[in-house]
Amino acid sequence: MKVIVDNKEIELVIANNFYKKLKGFMFQKDIKNAIRFKTNSIHTFFMKVNLDIVMTDKNNKILYIYKNFNKNRILIKPKVYYVYEFPSNFINNLKINDTLIIK
Repeated sequence: MKVIVDNKEIELVIANNFYKKLKGFMFQKDIKNAIRFKTNSIHTFFMKVNLDIVMTDKNNKILYIYKNFNKNRILIKPKVYYVYEFPSNFINNLKINDTLIIK
């Protein structure tokens, strides 16, 4: 599965089991794909690098965007259904109310 962001495709991992949800991108220095969590909150403890974060509703309409989100933080937002994590500086032109394209 892939997600298209700013006319770029990136491999998308779905965090759909306990291990993937627990680990996410923790302890990784070189992130080459995106990951999707079905949640309205994340933390960045034990992260080695910053991330770009996109939070969407059930239909992948973008509600929040955080570029270069710092390590060791917690992020909780209402009405969010999915949280997407991308390598830092991957997102350039996305805007609130855009829709993420998943294929």
